[in-house]
Amino acid sequence: MFKKMSLGRRYFLYASLSILTGASAVSIGENRNFIYSQALDNSNKDFKVAGKKSLKARAAAKGLIYGAAAVKDYLVSNTNLKTSFVRECNMLVPDYQLKWDSIRPHPKKFDFTKSDWLAQFAQRHGMFFRGHTLVWHQALPVWFQEVANRKNAESLLLEHITTVTKHYGGKIHSWDVVNEAIEIDDKRTDGLRKTPWLEFLGADYIELAFRTAAACDPKAMLVYNDYGLEYDSYQDGAKRTAVLKLLERLKSRGTPIHALGIQSHLMGHIPGFNAKKLRSFLADVASLGLKIQITELDVVDQELTSDPIARDRIIAGLYEDYLNIVLDEQAVIAVLTWGLSDKYTWVSSFYPRSDKSPVRPLPLDSNMKYKLAWNAIARAFDHAPKR
Repeated sequence: MFKKMSLGRRYFLYASLSILTGASAVSIGENRNFIYSQALDNSNKDFKVAGKKSLKARAAAKGLIYGAAAVKDYLVSNTNLKTSFVRECNMLVPDYQLKWDSIRPHPKKFDFTKSDWLAQFAQRHGMFFRGHTLVWHQALPVWFQEVANRKNAESLLLEHITTVTKHYGGKIHSWDVVNEAIEIDDKRTDGLRKTPWLEFLGADYIELAFRTAAACDPKAMLVYNDYGLEYDSYQDGAKRTAVLKLLERLKSRGTPIHALGIQSHLMGHIPGFNAKKLRSFLADVASLGLKIQITELDVVDQELTSDPIARDRIIAGLYEDYLNIVLDEQAVIAVLTWGLSDKYTWVSSFYPRSDKSPVRPLPLDSNMKYKLAWNAIARAFDHAPKR
């Protein structure tokens, strides 16, 4: 998961759209494959769903996996969350409890206590377990800055990937091997983000990471994961191009990469997707023989109306519009929300609302009750073509 997207950049990109976020906004509809969220004024949309099946059951009926990010402490302390998670999810991904600063307190010491608990929880309840993340420029432990250099960076990286993947070997559905390696604003011709790994090891650190993970956990699906790929803007378009070039380069070199992860932290005040461009990008990824996972889906509601009923309709419309597009692509095999309940969401800390009202980005509210977002996801699964 990325730390915090620049809202200023988003505002600049979309100012020309004159976006209205209140409940009285006018519905623009669909025009030449540009889909605006119907929820801007969807008083005629009921978001009804058929039957009472869980999200995981609806997804499974179409050959899809539905799951969510989780934290051990929340599952232990909140029985209602635990019950809801087991009912709704067929995949669990640790929110932060498999990142470097959580499991590697010392250069020579690993602590898998919390991530092991999550892995056992998933196994006990018949869920897939997903690994996030082996290589990232953030969530590095304090000691990294003091210890890592050009001489030892490769050995640190190889030891980390080897230790972690062997520890969970054969138990992982998929690994986010490398996370967020593209940054257009860094202005490199290859689009790569300027990170400690790039500085110490050069561009080949990405291929090295995938080859090492494949050697240590050959049964796992190996994923490149990134954000900012969804919208019809220059920035997102340039990033889609750079990500596709990275994937093409890795495939051309025989790198063992199996899937692209699209985070999909959607911005509630940005109402549209260019369906044609998004579908074309997904098809280009699929043409490389790669699967696609929607890995961190939620809707940031920081700039939306204070009316929770109207806000929920906007969020639900955005969920359904987006999923209806991406699930048309047969290579999409999984949808994971970054959390299940509004009670436990990173959005509260990173995108708090100025009116101090609780954020509402996820399928269940803070009391584990169904929201329209749940209905929207259910409807999208019901309408998706079968894999």
